[in-house]
Amino acid sequence: MKPLHAGAFTLALAAALTAAGCGDGGSSGAGHAGTTLRYVAVGAPATALNDPHGGIGNQSDLTRFALLYDVLAKPGPNGTTEPRLATAFEPDARLTTWTVRLRANAAFTDGRPVRAADVLFSLRRIHQKAAENFGRLQMFDMAKARVLDDHTVTLVTTKPYAEVPRALESVTFVVPEGTTAFGKPVVGSGPYKMAGGNAQNAVLERNDKWWGPQPPTRRIEIRAVPDPQARAQAVLSGQADVAGSVNPATVRQAAGNRSVKVVHRPAVTMYPFVMRLDREPFDDPRVREAVKLAADRKELLDKVFLGYGKVGNDLLTPADPSSPAGVPERARDIARAKELLGQAGHGDGLNLTLSTTTSYPGMDTAATLFARQLGEAGIKVRVKTEPPDTYWTKVFAKKDFYTGFFGGIPFTDVARVSLLGDAPTNETAWRKPDWDAAYEKAMAVKDDGRRQRELGALQRRLRDEGGYVVWGVGDGLDLAASKVSGLPSGPGFDSVFIERVRLG
Repeated sequence: MKPLHAGAFTLALAAALTAAGCGDGGSSGAGHAGTTLRYVAVGAPATALNDPHGGIGNQSDLTRFALLYDVLAKPGPNGTTEPRLATAFEPDARLTTWTVRLRANAAFTDGRPVRAADVLFSLRRIHQKAAENFGRLQMFDMAKARVLDDHTVTLVTTKPYAEVPRALESVTFVVPEGTTAFGKPVVGSGPYKMAGGNAQNAVLERNDKWWGPQPPTRRIEIRAVPDPQARAQAVLSGQADVAGSVNPATVRQAAGNRSVKVVHRPAVTMYPFVMRLDREPFDDPRVREAVKLAADRKELLDKVFLGYGKVGNDLLTPADPSSPAGVPERARDIARAKELLGQAGHGDGLNLTLSTTTSYPGMDTAATLFARQLGEAGIKVRVKTEPPDTYWTKVFAKKDFYTGFFGGIPFTDVARVSLLGDAPTNETAWRKPDWDAAYEKAMAVKDDGRRQRELGALQRRLRDEGGYVVWGVGDGLDLAASKVSGLPSGPGFDSVFIERVRLG
């Protein structure tokens, strides 16, 4: 999809809000100041959806689902888990059977109580749609799960798994048992309910019967907008109150503008360069190390993220509690890179194609800059910019060398999706049976400190031997009107829980 010109976007946004019943005379009018939050989120309108249990590609959809539906838990500070619909997660001695206790005062917006049967139905449906959602709950044997009473569920894992609470964070959207029609929003029990609009431009009204603290904002409008500059312009022009994930350049330009503020989500965005270990020339560890040593990480950080973030050290989840400490920074060493290439039989040079796209701000800039840096080590790189609408289906986990994306998810999620031998998108072909066995052993450790140290050792080995060049970690940057407060600043899924956002 081509980016909209800022002026065209303003007109389009105004038209969309009017069509949804939120224009003149609606909740966005002057007579409702302070009651409606207008939020433009990352999302392609053409792919917006209403099913919360399959693949969710749009941040706009995820944010809407987090308002409409309860989840068992959400990310807490410093990598902890904050119970939500659940009140407790109690494991047996082997860490294979978990008793999940639910709050007794939750109800769907149609008045029905939320029961354990609704929770188990929702979890089973998520499990059944594993092919769509990257095996989100693949650690469970749902056939053995049981409802003990109206407010208690027993879940069974296929192997000992110490981090079940974390596995049940954020995406465990609960719907009534037996729901089959997801062509439109279904009944939820979250802090808001659907009041109008559609998946592309949703109007949500506060659910005054929600079990949690009453949200301060009566109405929230969520619009899917794919272009980061258009999202920012919506706030700058007064057509929106919050724009999620804007360009670092926009943030710099907005400095000194007292009508807006920037919310930093520290070190949550990375565009690693991905090398497949099962294809030449990256099947040779000397080539992989040479590519890593050729990176000028500070230059990449300064020019792609404009310094909003920190230099990377080839660790995929540096903010995770299990990330290893004391790992020496990988310094640029062109001479050593050339030496390694010579040892690998590429003393006369090496020709590569690096795929990239414009899905996220700066992905194409990063690839172009990295290609120049690799050239200094004798690696000639052709950068191929692929269309963003097909990049994640035709390039991601398929091409030999490309620009990837990670958005602040926990290490256990990264392992499940991209690292274990049976991971649904093992994009680097990192298939190490001994690494998998060590991961399985670590996940059976009940003591948090010991388990994190063992997971950290696995991450260090991946850094040294794997196919990721993690050159930097950028801040997540949201632009908001100055009157907005309470926006979440945590990594990953924490950013979509916006029910505490306040206007004025």
